[in-house]
Amino acid sequence: MTAPTLPGLEPAPTPVAPRPGSRAARMALPRSIDVLKDIAIEYGVCVRPLAMRRTDLDTGLTEVIDLPCGATREDKCPPCAKKNRRLRQAQIREGWHRNDEPLPGPEPATEAQKSLVLFRAHLEFSRDEALRAAQWDQVTDLDEAIREVEEAITAEGLRGRVGPPHASDDEGQDDEPGPRRKRSTKRRQDAPELPRRKVERRTVGKTYIAPDGSTYQPSMWLTLTLDSYGPVRPDGTPVNPARYDYRRAAWDAVHFPRLLDQFWQNLRRCEGWNVQYAGCVEPQRRLAPHAHFVIRGTIPRDVLRTVAAATYHQVWWPSVDVQRYTLDRLPIWDEQAAAWVDPDTREPLTTWTEALDIIDDDPDAEPVHVVRFGSQVDARGVMPGTEDAERTIRYVTKYITKHTGDCHKATTDRQRKHLDRLWQQLQLTPCTDRCANWLLYGIQPKKAHAKLKPGRCKGKVHQRDTLGIGGRRILISRDWSGKTLADHKHDARAWVRALLGVTTDGTQLVDNQGDTTERIRHAWELARPDDPDVGPMTHRLMRSISERARWRSELLAAKDRAAQESLDLSATQHSAQHDGEETQ
Repeated sequence: MTAPTLPGLEPAPTPVAPRPGSRAARMALPRSIDVLKDIAIEYGVCVRPLAMRRTDLDTGLTEVIDLPCGATREDKCPPCAKKNRRLRQAQIREGWHRNDEPLPGPEPATEAQKSLVLFRAHLEFSRDEALRAAQWDQVTDLDEAIREVEEAITAEGLRGRVGPPHASDDEGQDDEPGPRRKRSTKRRQDAPELPRRKVERRTVGKTYIAPDGSTYQPSMWLTLTLDSYGPVRPDGTPVNPARYDYRRAAWDAVHFPRLLDQFWQNLRRCEGWNVQYAGCVEPQRRLAPHAHFVIRGTIPRDVLRTVAAATYHQVWWPSVDVQRYTLDRLPIWDEQAAAWVDPDTREPLTTWTEALDIIDDDPDAEPVHVVRFGSQVDARGVMPGTEDAERTIRYVTKYITKHTGDCHKATTDRQRKHLDRLWQQLQLTPCTDRCANWLLYGIQPKKAHAKLKPGRCKGKVHQRDTLGIGGRRILISRDWSGKTLADHKHDARAWVRALLGVTTDGTQLVDNQGDTTERIRHAWELARPDDPDVGPMTHRLMRSISERARWRSELLAAKDRAAQESLDLSATQHSAQHDGEETQ
């Protein structure tokens, strides 16, 4: 006797294969274009290349060459984003555990450079005399001569300017008339004091000596987070959304880059040497930004926590406590007055200069917002050449190929509502002194014009994908590796060419100063997709895939040959050493 099946617990029906030739059977087949793109991604070929027309200036030969798009996001081009991530990892790896200074000092000036600077000084003296004597025609001639000498100084190979340019009556005027605004540099009473030392011109950390006499030079990994805005659940959503401080979260996210800059400035002054860092800004699960950094050298953890607790950034902007206007009732632009006015009274709104004057005239004025770090500061030492170092580099660059809003996908309604509330607050938060959102608070932003749309500012911090992180997400100090990202790309190409035994012979010329320069042989221009010599995208992708497959085969064969040569050399050296021992 078969037991009866309870209602609702019937076994799932066995899936039936679609009828051959039916639409369901056809839709189950993979698309050839999707397979082509998957193979392109597998071989590292850009899936949306730029067609560039290259013309040989000697022969006149023209050909179309596909160049990678160079995207840094996976949703645009996975191969280019992956390549960018590997390049950033190589940059971090090269500068993290250095034991020498990456940038040598400048070379001594030549006699020609010194003569030009001396001549510039004579012109400055003559201009000052003509200015005192009110000889305005000579002042104009001397200004022209100074500009020519400045150009000659730059062409001679000197960096920067000898002195700031002289502003004429119609040039160099500041946006705000009157003296420059200055804020007090006195530290806040609620922030601990920090020792201040003279910063040495070194970027290498301390070297330690082990009991056995060996030396080692570890480095560090650091994570900085913002303060809490209310209790959150494990999924990052607030326990009580009504009490969660979304306004402070939005303001902290907008001004987080300034807080990081202040932290490194305070840390260098506290430690007394030029601390170097490389890291990435990412959102936490609660959608607040935090930063991961690798630091060259070691710093006591207590010092890092003390500096983080004492670091803050004050935002001296007009008050935003009261929102005078809503998105349904906005100020209007008055063409005659060239200003934004109240829709009811037609009175002009407070200008940006007037709003700042009110702050300057108030001796008890407080900043509109103060950004601080939270109590959570994670730091640990990392030894060079270990798996922990490689794992840390992968962790720091984990999300650099994704949009900020895509780092943590919202999978539940509670997470989506939390994201919506934060985004709505970011839409009303002013991002700069020229942001259109100042009109919501009855203030005309700096350089106001009629095209401003409150609540629709095009700044990156207001977009849903950025979550308030509108600046650069990759933060690397200037003296990290002594190279730019273009230099690291060149090093990678040079390594591949050396492994394959490929040499490039470039035609060089000699300029007037005797320096060798590479001769420009080709002219480049962007080709249009509808040009006759630009083939279909699929054909170009297939050619690139075939070329990349052959390159990969040659590269793997070259690696195998290099490994075999290394083994043969080691065997030869071992045999020679063994023969020497037998002879003795």
